[in-house]
Amino acid sequence: MRLCLVHPEIPQNVGTLIRLGACLNVPIDVIEPCGFLFTDKKLKRAGMDYMDLAVLHRYDSWEVYQKTRMPGRLIALAPRASTYHHEFSFAPNDILVLGQESLGLNEMTLKACEALVAIPQVSKTRSLNVAIAGAIVLGEALRQTQGFTF
Repeated sequence: MRLCLVHPEIPQNVGTLIRLGACLNVPIDVIEPCGFLFTDKKLKRAGMDYMDLAVLHRYDSWEVYQKTRMPGRLIALAPRASTYHHEFSFAPNDILVLGQESLGLNEMTLKACEALVAIPQVSKTRSLNVAIAGAIVLGEALRQTQGFTF
């Protein structure tokens, strides 16, 4: 299981997801460009002392990522997907793809994904924070695949 962050914009969200990855032994792939520098204080504050414990890979572009990434299905988290995350059957080597905070995932990235999943939420709301959404779906994916064995 992996998390893939495509063009993230908010350093605190990336730091939080890096910390999550470190705590759950889930590698994080970050697709550049980001909306911040990796030296950002906010990133380091959110990641705390877990930054060195995380398995973090950075890629210059989506194209480079597609050519060199680890094998596994790309599963996009998309608020308007027709399949809910708890109804989807995850596999141990799935890669959960998270989009930009402001725009989500672009069409090219969505087309590269084998499935799209959503988190059920109240109809009047647009979306959850990307770090929260990543944690919710990752938790379900690890539960299904017995990934909580450390």
